[in-house]
Amino acid sequence: MQTVMEIFLIKLLQFLLAISLLVLLHEGGHFFFSKLFGVRVEKFYMFFDAGIGKWDGSLLKWKPKKSDTQYGIGWLPLGGYCKIAGMIDESFDTDQMKQPEQPWEFRTKPAWQRLLIMIGGVLVNFLLALFIYAMVLFTWGETYVPTKDMTLGMKFSQEAKALGFEDGDILLGTDRGTFKAFTGDVYRDLSKAREATVMRNGTEKTIAMPGNLNLLDMLQSTPRFVAPLVPAVVDSILTDSPAAASGMQKGDKIVAINGKNVDSFNELTDQLGRLSDALVDAKTSADSLSLRQVTLAYERYNAADTITFPASITLTEDMKIGFMPRNIIEDYTETHVSYSFFESFPAGVKYGWHVLGGYVSDMKYVFTKSGAKSLGGFGTIGNLFPATWDWHAFWLMTAFLSIILAFMNILPIPALDGGHVLFLIYEMITGRKPSDDFMVKAEYVGFGIVILLLIVANLNDVLRWIGVM
Repeated sequence: MQTVMEIFLIKLLQFLLAISLLVLLHEGGHFFFSKLFGVRVEKFYMFFDAGIGKWDGSLLKWKPKKSDTQYGIGWLPLGGYCKIAGMIDESFDTDQMKQPEQPWEFRTKPAWQRLLIMIGGVLVNFLLALFIYAMVLFTWGETYVPTKDMTLGMKFSQEAKALGFEDGDILLGTDRGTFKAFTGDVYRDLSKAREATVMRNGTEKTIAMPGNLNLLDMLQSTPRFVAPLVPAVVDSILTDSPAAASGMQKGDKIVAINGKNVDSFNELTDQLGRLSDALVDAKTSADSLSLRQVTLAYERYNAADTITFPASITLTEDMKIGFMPRNIIEDYTETHVSYSFFESFPAGVKYGWHVLGGYVSDMKYVFTKSGAKSLGGFGTIGNLFPATWDWHAFWLMTAFLSIILAFMNILPIPALDGGHVLFLIYEMITGRKPSDDFMVKAEYVGFGIVILLLIVANLNDVLRWIGVM
């Protein structure tokens, strides 16, 4: 069994590898177009080399002979940068801009060349994501359980039931289309749908939908708006856990907790969540211990009969019983689609474009109160990687991060590529360049916005870690 430290290190290594690759290739996009148009690149850095005192902030640096570019690795892992001669960027080197213009500087090149230099990083990240998706499909194919084949059905929240859904319904689709697999697209489509179709007891039913459900509320509510129904059947038991002390065995089914019937692992988790919420308000250790002491009822099947066992246990401090439920994927037949080398490219483009579309449509929630709270920093991103080293999952996550990096960088915020693109488009339309003084001030404002977003996102991580959020 993995330790917490082993899981942390595996996730950290995957995160660092993915981010390093994406930053390197992003800056490589700027570098490529700069060299293509004869613009001098003075520094090419992985991570930022913010100086401290007499130290220039470089962990490693070198400059090849007959090269104008210094390559290096900085200590601050917030991205990377290309210091392009004759350009106001995050280095805030205004002294160079006071010197006479040189033919190898960014500022002397035509606007269309400068535009390509600025979008080079975003272009590389987007094309990289599509390429990774194509190669993932070529190498591993696509494996999923069609939603219509999830015969155990789904478990719904009270809000969903108020609309007409019932536990055990099998989701088929909406007026927006048929569901392929149970992914985030299910929630997106349900949030915008006017009608949803389910299979109930062998008969198709149509349920009227409002068409404007809040996606974040659907995902963040406890329990969620909808989730696959997972039987409360024991698959494995952790050593020295409350489950082990109760005599529970693999194959047993939990049917009640504290006298309340539970029909699924979903319902059991909900009940444990309620106890966990109450534990926060406990005044004394005796109150906490009282909440952790629960009674269970579980059933054991044999050839002759079904036997129900009562058990009194003390939950762990994080309110766990100490067992893993049976993986419902084992109850279903998976669909596998293979792609030839040439088939993988259009499939990868379609896949990547779909991922981008979903991400862009979800961005509107960032500007809401609950959306701001859902922002995550490096800890949240790192936790998206699996606890074991899985190349399939790693490359899918890297492709997703590449799309995020491309989209975030093209936002029209000064200090990001999109801010420079915005000013270049303004110049191309009006024929007038923004002044250097304006560009410096805009860069400071944009840099401040980016730092503020980083602080908020990573502060959210800290608050979640200490249990405040």
